[in-house]
Amino acid sequence: MGRRVRAFRKLKGYTQQELADHAGISLAVLGAVERGNRRLEDQILNKIADVLGVSTEELANPS
Repeated sequence: MGRRVRAFRKLKGYTQQELADHAGISLAVLGAVERGNRRLEDQILNKIADVLGVSTEELANPS
């Protein structure tokens, strides 16, 4: 899922810091998620999806 978060973030033109700020999470948490070192909790997943303008299913399912 981290790769998909990174891909959508770049597609929308956000830096890691910008996405973290808009989602209300730390840069360290976002970096760990994108590297696959941390699993996304539902609350964080929802925040990131909202900021990126995508559904949680789009972030979670590679289709």
